[in-house]
Amino acid sequence: MTRDELQEKILTILEKDFEFDHPGLDENLRDEHGFDSIDAIELLAKIEKIIGFSIAREEKEKAMSIGTLNDILDYIEALISARKS
Repeated sequence: MTRDELQEKILTILEKDFEFDHPGLDENLRDEHGFDSIDAIELLAKIEKIIGFSIAREEKEKAMSIGTLNDILDYIEALISARKS
């Protein structure tokens, strides 16, 4: 899956499930959209469905520092890359 495809899927989730209004790639999701740790846990569950495997606890803990859509995309790409190697 390409970064653009991932971006489209994550944007759809943020807009549909979290009611974000067209978040920018570098907007701070916490500050500008009220994204909190509970939202992050919900998003991680949705990311697991997208990538087709479970995310380990240690990997989930790393996700708690994510602040932007670009951070989310980098995180997903790193998860996928780690599984391939």
